[in-house]
Amino acid sequence: MVAVENVVFVFVAGLLTALATGLGAIPFFLMDEFSDRWNVLLWGLASGIMVAASLFGLVREGLAYGSPVLLVPGVLAGVGLVAVAHELLDDFDQSPKQFEQADFTKLLLILGILTVHSFPEGVAVGVSFAELGLEAATPESAVGIVGVSVPLLAVFMTVAISIHNIPEGTAIAIPLRSLGVSEWKMVWWAVFSSLPQPVGAVIAYYFVTLAKAFLPFGFGFAAGAMVYLVLTEFVPEALEYGDGLPGGGKRELLTGIAVGVLAMVPLAFV
Repeated sequence: MVAVENVVFVFVAGLLTALATGLGAIPFFLMDEFSDRWNVLLWGLASGIMVAASLFGLVREGLAYGSPVLLVPGVLAGVGLVAVAHELLDDFDQSPKQFEQADFTKLLLILGILTVHSFPEGVAVGVSFAELGLEAATPESAVGIVGVSVPLLAVFMTVAISIHNIPEGTAIAIPLRSLGVSEWKMVWWAVFSSLPQPVGAVIAYYFVTLAKAFLPFGFGFAAGAMVYLVLTEFVPEALEYGDGLPGGGKRELLTGIAVGVLAMVPLAFV
């Protein structure tokens, strides 16, 4: 049976990643807009962070729990789920420009669409908490937080996705700024876009604690979904911003990716 306090702990971790999205709107308290070059760099940074978190965190941990027999199908399932969801929702406009004036019905639709984007990130957080509170956890693989033994992988994934969410929040705030939306409302809508993450974290955590034999599949699923999101959303978004830059913004994108990867590598091998 999964302890209620552990579920609450995982929900709070997922909520922290969602709240981090709101930090992406903070720069607009100080300036009106970002240049295209900075937007490309930020999306590249987010891409590098997510790829590093997937490969050095989730995939490596999945292999540690067993052979690739379950990990590879998990990766394919993660890619497949996001691909199918994108195909089903392709006709819906999910631009944040809709947020401010949307009625309740439209807000529900937008939240459903955002779930496709944010849920896999929440799953990654939830899966990483699989060994939360276990007495068998060693000092090398866990750290004490408010009296709870928290896996280092969970700390790594929570930090990684929180950092990744900041530039994502900035990307959401940019079109809202053009609509004249106030700074604090931009913070709210940025957080709103990531609210599925704590829900996904709890669901994934509950599943993997009940079926630990499927942990490699869960790690692979989260990794596949996140890398697919990078390739199909983050990189195209960055290149769209960089369209008017020399070289199409590819240099800025690659720089951002490299910085993101290098920033996460030390955390991955703590």
